[in-house]
Amino acid sequence: MYKPDTIAAQALGWIEPTTRAIVPPIHTATTFERDPDNQYRSGRVYVRADNPAFDQAEQVVTALEHGTETLLFASGMAAATAVFQALAPGDHVVAPKVMYWALRSWLAGYAAEWGLKVDFVDADNVDAVRRAVRPGETKLVWLETPANPLWCISDIAAAADIAHRAGARLAVDSTVATPILTRPLTLGADIVMHAATKYLNGHSDVCAGTLTVARLDGYWQRVKAVRKGNGAILGSFEAWLLLRGLRTLPLRVRAASAAAMRIAAHFRGHRRIADVLYPGLTNFPGHEVAARQMAGGFGGMMSIRVAGGAAAAIATAAQLKIWKRATSLGGVESLVEHRASIEGPGTPAPGDLLRLSVGIEDAGDLIEDLELALAGAGAGD
Repeated sequence: MYKPDTIAAQALGWIEPTTRAIVPPIHTATTFERDPDNQYRSGRVYVRADNPAFDQAEQVVTALEHGTETLLFASGMAAATAVFQALAPGDHVVAPKVMYWALRSWLAGYAAEWGLKVDFVDADNVDAVRRAVRPGETKLVWLETPANPLWCISDIAAAADIAHRAGARLAVDSTVATPILTRPLTLGADIVMHAATKYLNGHSDVCAGTLTVARLDGYWQRVKAVRKGNGAILGSFEAWLLLRGLRTLPLRVRAASAAAMRIAAHFRGHRRIADVLYPGLTNFPGHEVAARQMAGGFGGMMSIRVAGGAAAAIATAAQLKIWKRATSLGGVESLVEHRASIEGPGTPAPGDLLRLSVGIEDAGDLIEDLELALAGAGAGD
């Protein structure tokens, strides 16, 4: 198996067979011709079930994750919810208290109304996960690590052991870690999910999601049926853009991780900052687990708690010039967001928290921009 840098840059070395083009064409067909004897030997029937535009991107993600098969979806939410929709009403699932807010809201609302039994736990606490799992009843344990927006770290290998002993599957949202830093399937997970809108694409111009599975089985066939039945598919041009982004994934992730580490270290103990939340800092509660399961860096996501409370945090964001005030993460440009304002009542994000998505700009420029904004807002004065 080639190294991730080679897999990504070469996109598995695919060459278009007719023209010998290095860059693949964009397949826009929605339907495919049946054979004279009424068979579909090409394997293609209709775009909602299968699209040749997906093949290469799915295969690249599969190789990066050391998986067996990958499915592209129209969004990260479409991918994540398919994992739960493939379960049966009455099944029990365990999910983190700290996780992507939209999915948590979906689980607490729609999924519960549909009949899933959902327990939210402190997933960075192995004992809490063990206590929540019900042998024979729990069918899925869902982790997100690092978990948005506090960047809590869950022990994937330990959770996999707990889930499997109880007869359940483990699925991991590894959007922030990316396959460059963590490969959950090699740690025992059964499914890994990415909001591909974020790092896998990396250019803030595609909405997409992926699921990669360790093995093919009946459950995975139900996930595939959910994608087909719900029409949760990506467009051909978006799949092409995603593949383009994947080719620079290792470079972008390592650059963002290095910059985030430098920024976190600079502001640790800063008089205008109440706390820095970043797994790469040795005083971060999940640092030891992160160091064990994240290779080559701790990612480009971090949060700061601004001295002076919510008003100071919002005022600081307003003063920033390089950092852009916008939702999302994982792009080449650095973003800042007052997360409590977005998530609303019940959010685990404190009012003084700013979520930072570190891009690939010069780290010194990003630090200076934050310094000026904090001083201009009078944070900690």
